[in-house]
Amino acid sequence: MAAQQLPEFRTKEGSRQIHLDFHTSEALQNIGSKFNKKQFQDALKAGNVNAINIFAKGHHGWSYYPTKVGQQHPNLDFDLLKAQIKACHEIGVRVQAYYTIGWSVQDAVNHPNWVFLDKEGKDRYTAEKAAANPTDAMGWGWPVLFPEGPYLDLILRQTEELVKNYDLDGIWYDIVPLRSPNYNEWSKKDMEAKGIDWQDDAAAMAHHVTKTEKFLKETRETILKHLPKASVFYNWTTHLGYGHSFKNKLYEYNTKIDLEDLPTAWGGYDIFPYRAKYFANTGMPMVAMSGKFHKAWGEFGGFKHKDAIWYEAAAMVAFGANANFGDQLHPSGELEMATYENIGHAFDYVEKIEAYGIGADHKAVVGLWFTNDRARDEGTARMLMENQVNFVVANNLGDWATLQVIVIPSQVELSPQEITRIKGFQARGGKLLVMSKGAFETEGNTFQLDLGIEYIGEARYDKDYLYVENPKSTDLVDSPFLNYTPGIRVKPLEGSKVIATVREPYFSRTWEHFTSHANTPYQLQNAPHPGVVKTGNVVYIAHELDKMYFGHGARVHRELFMEAFNSLDIEPMVKVKLPSLGRINLLHQPEHKRYVLHLLYAAPIQRGSVRVIEDLVPLHDTPIKLDLNKNIKKIYTVPNMEELDYSLDSGKVVLTVPKFTGHIALAVEYD
Repeated sequence: MAAQQLPEFRTKEGSRQIHLDFHTSEALQNIGSKFNKKQFQDALKAGNVNAINIFAKGHHGWSYYPTKVGQQHPNLDFDLLKAQIKACHEIGVRVQAYYTIGWSVQDAVNHPNWVFLDKEGKDRYTAEKAAANPTDAMGWGWPVLFPEGPYLDLILRQTEELVKNYDLDGIWYDIVPLRSPNYNEWSKKDMEAKGIDWQDDAAAMAHHVTKTEKFLKETRETILKHLPKASVFYNWTTHLGYGHSFKNKLYEYNTKIDLEDLPTAWGGYDIFPYRAKYFANTGMPMVAMSGKFHKAWGEFGGFKHKDAIWYEAAAMVAFGANANFGDQLHPSGELEMATYENIGHAFDYVEKIEAYGIGADHKAVVGLWFTNDRARDEGTARMLMENQVNFVVANNLGDWATLQVIVIPSQVELSPQEITRIKGFQARGGKLLVMSKGAFETEGNTFQLDLGIEYIGEARYDKDYLYVENPKSTDLVDSPFLNYTPGIRVKPLEGSKVIATVREPYFSRTWEHFTSHANTPYQLQNAPHPGVVKTGNVVYIAHELDKMYFGHGARVHRELFMEAFNSLDIEPMVKVKLPSLGRINLLHQPEHKRYVLHLLYAAPIQRGSVRVIEDLVPLHDTPIKLDLNKNIKKIYTVPNMEELDYSLDSGKVVLTVPKFTGHIALAVEYD
C-alpha cells in the first residue's frame, strides 16, 4: 500500500495505546503457540485500543519473525510479528514495532566485546551487582550495549529488514544508553583513532553525544526512506535527569514524544505534569505512558485497579497527551481479557474527552524555568500545583508575551543568551521569583540578574530559621520555623522590602557542640541578612525551598513560597481552590475557539513500596474564576455536556462546579 493511500488511523498517532512487552527467554517453550487472531482482536476491542507497540526484538535478543539479520526465537515456529500486524490493521489499530537497543542478551553473549563498560572497565549489570541488590530485578541479566561500530551496523540492517518487509506504522526503539560514555575496547580505540583522549571526561562525553546522534540520525533516515509517514521514537531521550540529552535536544530526532512513567512504583504522580508541560508546545504529538501493573514492567499477574487506570488516563488527556498503558503478553501469545476490560474502562472515558485535550496548547501566565534537576523542578512544581497555580515551562516556550512571572529554581546556570532574554522580559515589565543561587555566576560570586540583593557569602551554620511578621497567609505560623538547609547570605539593596527575616542558631550541631536531639534552637535576634526580599517586580528567596520541599515536604515552606509568590500580584488566567492533591491545567484550542480547563483530584496512598489510587472521592461546589480576555459564549462540562451558569465580576468569569469525581473538564467557548 502506497504511503499516501494509508487510512487515517495508520498516519495519525493513536489516542488509546498499548505497549505490549514481550521479553521471552529461550528457556520458555512453545512461544506464541496460543496466539489466535480473533482472541487478540477481541481483547483489543474490549480495551477500546486504537494503537499498539508490538515486539520485533526484545531484551533477550530474540526476534519474533523470521529474520535473516538477527536471531529468531528458537522456540517460535511462525511469523508472530506479521500475524499481529495483520490482526491489528484489520480492526483499525495502528502498529509500531518495538526494537531493543541497550539490552540484548544474545548479542552480548555472541559478541562480548560489544558490551558497554564504564571507565573502570566494569559491566554495569554484573552478577555481583545483582547478588548485592536482589531487589533490583530490572537489572538482572541485561548487559548494556551501545549502538556503534558493528553493533550499529546490525541495528541498521535489521531496521531496514523490518521497514522493507513489514507493513508497519512506526518503530519504537527502547533502552537507548544516553547517560554516560562507553569505555569498552572498541570504543576506546575509536576515540584514540579520532585523536580523542578517552581519559578526558569532557572529550569522551562530547564524542558520546556525537556517536549517539549518528545512531539517531541513521536509524531515522533508514525508517523514513521506506516508510515516510512512520513514527519514530527513541526511549530515554525524553527521560528526566539526562542533562546532555536535554542540552543537545536529542529528543528532536523523535517524530513524537513518549513519556514513559510508572507513577505507582517509579516516583509518584507529580513527575508527569511538569514533564508534559516541558514537551507540550514542541509541535510533536505527545504520548503519556503508564502501566496496567501493580508495580513495574515485566510483572506477570500484577493488576492496577481499573479506577486508578481511569484516573491516570484522564490526567494524560488533561495535560494534552495521548494515553498509553503497558501490558505484557504471555509467552503463549494469548492476551489476558481481564487486563483489557480494566483498560477499556479507562479508554472508553478517554474516547469521550480526547477531543478536548490531546494536542492542545498549554496556557498560563506563570512560567517555570526547567532545570532538569528533579528535586528542584519537582519541588517547585509541587508548590505551584498544590496551590492550583497553573504554569507552563518558560525555557521551552518560544513566546513569552502572555507570561507575567517566571519562577527560577535554585542552582540554575543560565547561558548569556538566556540572561539576555530574561533581562528583556524584565524590561517589558515581567516579574521574577528567584530562589537561592538561581541566576548566580559562581566564578564571580555575583548574580547575573538585577534581583535587588547583593551576595555576601555562604551560610555560617548548618541550619537556620525564617520568620514572617504579619503574613497575609493565615497558614504561616507566627514564629521562626526551621529550614533543613540554610539560605545563602545576601544584602538587600536600597528600595527593597524584607518579607521574611532569618534567625540563625546559636551554633551548628557537631560532636563538640550540641543540644537536645536534633537542631540547635534559634537566637532571639534577627540575622543581618534577610530570607525573602521584594524589590519592584522581583522576589528573591535565599533558601532552596524547592529542594527542601521535595525532600522534607514541610507545608510551612510551601506557605512561605506562596506568600512570596502572591506578593507579586499575579493575575492568573484561572483561580481554583482544591485540596492540595487537586490538579488543574488550562488548554487552548483556537481552531475550535475554546479553552478547556481540566480539574483532577485523587489521593494516592503509599502502601508498601507502591503508591495506590483507591478512593475517588467526589468534590462539591468548586469555585472557579477565569480571566481569558474573551467574549464567552457558553461553558459546559465534558464529557456530560451540561451547560453551566456563570456571571461576570470586573470582566472575569465566575462559576461553580457543583460536583465532580476524579476528573472533569470545562469547555469555554468564545466568539
